[in-house]
Amino acid sequence: MVAALEAKTKAPSAFYRVMANRPDVLKNFPAFYGAIMGPGPTERRVKEAVYLAVSFANKCNFCTTAHIAGAKRAGLSDAEIEAIRSESDAGLSDGERAAVAYARNLTRTATASRDGLEGHFTGEQIVEITLAAAMANFTNRFNNALDVQP
Repeated sequence: MVAALEAKTKAPSAFYRVMANRPDVLKNFPAFYGAIMGPGPTERRVKEAVYLAVSFANKCNFCTTAHIAGAKRAGLSDAEIEAIRSESDAGLSDGERAAVAYARNLTRTATASRDGLEGHFTGEQIVEITLAAAMANFTNRFNNALDVQP
């Protein structure tokens, strides 16, 4: 199972290797992750900004490394990524800033007001943004707790 996943990503993955201790979880994780972070109603750029904001807040080295590359592919610049890291959010659109702030609040408090999102996103997109933040928190905590490094 790990070999097939690593062949698909063309790189060894400490994350998959650790998760392989629970083969049924590893078997189902890629599809679940893809359903959240893959194509959907929310732009990939927004989802990657959310994932990075959560990963920086949680100080997850594995996820920040992986998602900086993904964020760049989604169109975020080095300056925008640094702004997310520093929490200035300079250069992001109003909607992106709202999504990133919501994700950080959700990460730090486990509850967050959606009021700032509602002027920028549909209900379906707000659910997807919440799922992206929740997925980031899951992978961050998994990687940090088990010291999974890039």
